[in-house]
Amino acid sequence: MEKNPYIEKKEQMIETLASGVKSREEWRIGTEHEKFCFDLETKTPLPYAGKKSIVAVLNGFQKFGWNGVFENENIIALEKDGASVSLEPAGQLELSGAPVKTIHETCDEVTSHLYQAKEIGENLGVGFLGLGFHPTLRREDAPIMPKGRYGIMLDYMPKVGTLGLDMMLRTTTVQVNLDFSSESDMVKKFRVALALQPLATALFANSPFSEGKPNGYKSYRSHIWQHTDPDRSGMLPFVFEDGFGFERYVDYALSVPMYFVFRDGYINAAGQSFNDFLDGKLPAYPGHRPRLSDWTDHLTTIFPEVRLKNYLEMRGADGGAWSRLCALPALWAGLLYDQTSLDAAWDLVKNWSTVEMQEMRNQVPELAFETPWGDRTFLELAREVLAISDQGLKNRNCLSQGGETEQGFLQILKSGVEKGQSPADEILEAYNGRWNQNITKIFDELSY
Repeated sequence: MEKNPYIEKKEQMIETLASGVKSREEWRIGTEHEKFCFDLETKTPLPYAGKKSIVAVLNGFQKFGWNGVFENENIIALEKDGASVSLEPAGQLELSGAPVKTIHETCDEVTSHLYQAKEIGENLGVGFLGLGFHPTLRREDAPIMPKGRYGIMLDYMPKVGTLGLDMMLRTTTVQVNLDFSSESDMVKKFRVALALQPLATALFANSPFSEGKPNGYKSYRSHIWQHTDPDRSGMLPFVFEDGFGFERYVDYALSVPMYFVFRDGYINAAGQSFNDFLDGKLPAYPGHRPRLSDWTDHLTTIFPEVRLKNYLEMRGADGGAWSRLCALPALWAGLLYDQTSLDAAWDLVKNWSTVEMQEMRNQVPELAFETPWGDRTFLELAREVLAISDQGLKNRNCLSQGGETEQGFLQILKSGVEKGQSPADEILEAYNGRWNQNITKIFDELSY
């Protein structure tokens, strides 16, 4: 069978998603996180090339056995043992972890990567910062990485939203990718994850500064996503409708405008229809029809709060501190990878209306834990959800070499809830207190 066939029928696109169905024993956890790279002396982002640069950082990783990935002779990524390190548009560095069985393993991988980054940074005079939005960088000063798809996106973003360029150039996130055992299992997990994504935003809210000053938000990154591109981001109310499944998601994805076609380089198809491509009538590439690789590429250009590929991606959290990079996969694995906890989480959210969920999504960037939840707040919701996740991790009983369950990875989230503080609250307190409103202190205290 041809590895990359032309798309002849809709069922091929549905199968792309359905191919993710796995037995429980095959379920894996994949953690991704992004971070800002900066010059330790100037606290400014790194250029792509030069002595102290993104290229120098990527070359440094190759000493640890990573292999370079190139585009037009420019190194743009690294690969090793099922994991990758890649570049976001302004040089934010992303680790996409290999699929592993436990939170212990994914946290070990994150830790190994960050120790390598620290060693490279010490040799180059470079630091790495985990924060949802760059605290000092102006949009016009952001370096641009030499990746073809980014040029297309940078041109298109201002046409469909007011803050899409900021999403590309000044934000970072941490996310986790999780599996499902059937279409019905996918649907239930998707619904629970989508309903609770605003709570994840509150728990990980970590972007209260813009261009050196407080911006009035706890998660400015989350606010930015509301003004990026309404065609391809948001809460997806249709996920909660009767009949939702793989085919309905395909219908949604087909309605999302394209960015590009890749054929020995990027062909700009921004704003054009994948349905026209299926009919051989794509204006950017007339007379040609898509292969399956074009469909999988298209799926990567859709950015809802939860994204479906042949796994589910949780996309609501700001980038953050080292320990929180392990807490996010723990939160979602505890909720979604134990049936009792998944059922309990569904019972918690099943009566929420899509209007209520959208209102939570609208308010959480500014209010975080103070976001209303009925006659209570997200702080109370967080306590309930963390208790469900904790029980799920206990039930999973995945032990470390020292005999510890995965429950300990939730401790940093529990501590924040006990104090009633998101990460944004903590750094705003530092900014107005011991930092004496000197924003450069953030690079000293919060870098990895």
